[in-house]
Amino acid sequence: MTQRGLIRILPLLALLLAGGCATTGSDLRSEHDANDIAEANMRLGVAYMQDGNFEKALEKLERARKADPEYPMAYNMLGLLHQRMGVYDKAEANFEKALKLAPKQPNILNNYGQFLCGQDRFAEAEAAFVKASENPLNNNPARALTNAGTCASVSDRPDKAEQYYRKALERNPEQPLALLQMAELQYQAEEYLSARGYLQRYASVARHSASSLWLGIRIEDKLGNKDAVSSYALSLKSNFPDSDQVRLLRESGIR
Repeated sequence: MTQRGLIRILPLLALLLAGGCATTGSDLRSEHDANDIAEANMRLGVAYMQDGNFEKALEKLERARKADPEYPMAYNMLGLLHQRMGVYDKAEANFEKALKLAPKQPNILNNYGQFLCGQDRFAEAEAAFVKASENPLNNNPARALTNAGTCASVSDRPDKAEQYYRKALERNPEQPLALLQMAELQYQAEEYLSARGYLQRYASVARHSASSLWLGIRIEDKLGNKDAVSSYALSLKSNFPDSDQVRLLRESGIR
């Protein structure tokens, strides 16, 4: 684990150790203690997973599960971990257990939807995303709708993708990924002025990536705006010199 990751989890270690000692003479722990230990281990597992140490992450997440077998977020994170490890049967089993314990929890539904989309189970994924977006306690329904749009796009349904992106932007007009994806869809539909508008809105709420700059180059090239093409190209080459998009620019012949 990196030094930064270690610093991040040290306060959790204190909680974990304290919780581990909070037992009676008959080895009984209160439900509150068990949940504290489960949450501390889960956070440790997340920190290890972010650092790429999947072995330690699995150890901590399993401890979380054992400390409180009714803690849905432990199963949620186990699902994500097994997905990253390529153990898809265990990933699905953990997501399903998490949803059995918390069937309307938006983060779990989002993660499960992304898992299903990655398995080309598009209808099931869409249902999970929609359910997440419809939860009145979801403070970010636009994210779930954007995920639904992305999955529809992956499954080669651009019209359906656009419907979801528009719904996402109705909920949050500044949802960056929905704006960027709408710009791409409008470009593909040869609606170049509309594509420019969406990309400009994206740039007002998020930093440009190599992908967004390359999209800007292509849009402005179609609109014949050579100054804008040059500006986007300079930014792409300066900020992302080793990116695939720079290679695509060189191969495209756009000047």
